Amino acid sequence: MKKINIHIKITKSSTKEETQEEVDVLEKEVNQHQIVLHNDDVNTFDHVIDSLMDVCEHTLVQAEQCATLVHYKGKCTVKTGEFKDLEPRCSKLLQLGLSAELV
Repeated sequence: MKKINIHIKITKSSTKEETQEEVDVLEKEVNQHQIVLHNDDVNTFDHVIDSLMDVCEHTLVQAEQCATLVHYKGKCTVKTGEFKDLEPRCSKLLQLGLSAELV
């Protein structure tokens, strides 16, 4: 999990409700999960790209960029969101033979 520094600026005109709203938004952003795709020596670029378009709803350009990053960097975050949305997507990527994890 990545460390996030949170700074809240409170001005004289801020109300308690506005401050609480800012904190709620920051907490929601912190609780996001990620599907991380890892490089392997098995799957073709076309298969990875097609899988990302199908499972993660990427555009062709997004899927190509992620596939390239995975190839050269070893891994890439391919989807960020709530656990309940990402878990079935990660499972589907695994079923398709890709190496993925939910963090």
